[in-house]
Amino acid sequence: MAEEERDESRDETEGAEPQAEQPEAEEPAETGGEEPEAAEAGEAAAEEPPAGEEGERPEQPPGAELEPIAIEADRELDAEERARREAEAEERARREAEATAETGEEEPAARPAPAVKLESGAPFTATGKRKSSIARVILLPGSGRLEVNRRELDSYFPRRLHQTIARQPLVATGYEGNVDVQVRVHGGGISGQAGAVRHGIARALVEVDPELRRELKRRGFLTRDARRKERRKAGLKKARKRPQFSKR
Repeated sequence: MAEEERDESRDETEGAEPQAEQPEAEEPAETGGEEPEAAEAGEAAAEEPPAGEEGERPEQPPGAELEPIAIEADRELDAEERARREAEAEERARREAEATAETGEEEPAARPAPAVKLESGAPFTATGKRKSSIARVILLPGSGRLEVNRRELDSYFPRRLHQTIARQPLVATGYEGNVDVQVRVHGGGISGQAGAVRHGIARALVEVDPELRRELKRRGFLTRDARRKERRKAGLKKARKRPQFSKR
């Protein structure tokens, strides 16, 4: 009897073991976790606009998002720069006049006649300066001859630009063919001497006719340009340039 009872108890324990292993299946909990993820994905898909709605937005032209470029105002030119540009413009006009004369076209309009005529035996003198050059100018009544250091202007200043710069005050006031100019200039280079001659002629014309001062001042012919090359300093190669640094 005891053996039968043991066999029955063994059978009961064996039959109960499979029942205890049943709680291991937790798949429904996992499926429950997947459902919220699917719901979130559905909400994100709902938030994204359909392809049709994107096409309904107004199209912007290319570059609409770029900022406009700010245009700076032109800087005011000083008297020397304005005079240099006028000299270049007169030189271009002279070349164009020569080209039109060769082709047979009309000549440009003549300059206005001078308001004051010089009396014989009454010279007008003035001094002009530019950089390191100094020019002493004498105006006499004549036919427009211009001598620099007892040489013709074309011979002393070979470049057309320097010749135009020296003649600018006479051309602007109309005295180009009514006075003779004698100049003694020294110091500096060719460019500085041409500026000194122009400065001296302009000052002499103001002595002839004070009414010309406003026009000559406006064009910058009466302005003393004191710019010059800066001197070399001890220990430097030039005025500001230093030798190359060497650590050892």
